[in-house]
Amino acid sequence: MDFFNLPHFPPRDCIVAHRSRDYLIALFTFVTVTICLTTDGFAPQFMQYVLAFFGWLFLIAFLRGECKFVRTQVAVAVTFAVVGEYFASIYMKGYVYRFENIPAYVPAGHGLVYLTAVALGRSGFFQQHARHIAVFVVSVCGIWALWGISQFSPRQDLIGAVLFLVFLFYLFKGRSPMVYLGAFFITSWLEIVGTSAGTWAWAVIDPASKLPQGNPPSGVAAWYCLVDAVAIAGAAPLLQTIDKTHLYLRNQQSLFRK
Repeated sequence: MDFFNLPHFPPRDCIVAHRSRDYLIALFTFVTVTICLTTDGFAPQFMQYVLAFFGWLFLIAFLRGECKFVRTQVAVAVTFAVVGEYFASIYMKGYVYRFENIPAYVPAGHGLVYLTAVALGRSGFFQQHARHIAVFVVSVCGIWALWGISQFSPRQDLIGAVLFLVFLFYLFKGRSPMVYLGAFFITSWLEIVGTSAGTWAWAVIDPASKLPQGNPPSGVAAWYCLVDAVAIAGAAPLLQTIDKTHLYLRNQQSLFRK
């Protein structure tokens, strides 16, 4: 990948400590996503609330060990993703959950997924092998996209091919490529598990573009990268607004006491 200009990738010779916490977060999320989505593929609807309870419990526990900036990013990611879920699923019907709702565990799930992308992206392994991982991800996603538009695919997946190109833009032009690499692994996995278990299904024809799409689309990670980009970009302004509000309230209290 020497012919690529990768200004936002870590230096080739960087040395980053391997923090067990980062790998624990990733392992936990991969395992629990598998259990949660498989369970929701056959369990009654009330189980979604049980899964939501444990999802929030573990998300809050993990966030206690994160800095204020990451916690704010997670909050922005959850808010934006949930709004997107209602628009894309309930309103547009681009994909539909088994009970035609937004499961109660989805908000916490998005928080854990985003935190996992961050944890993987900052981990020693990803930092030290960023370019090799990028080659692997682009190769796998590219083959998946080509397969989706070939005669061997059970469903034509033009949307997946378009999303693959969008993902490449995020990866090579975005300011947080390591988060996007991490997002590819966890989001591709959860989409494969969720659709295989019947927890949700993507529409044969994308309602917005009227193009055929796979179940899931091959470049589906691009949608999650949008969530990540909004979270990263929105955290700093939100923190500044909160800090200014706190300062204003303290000044008002001081004036009132005088």
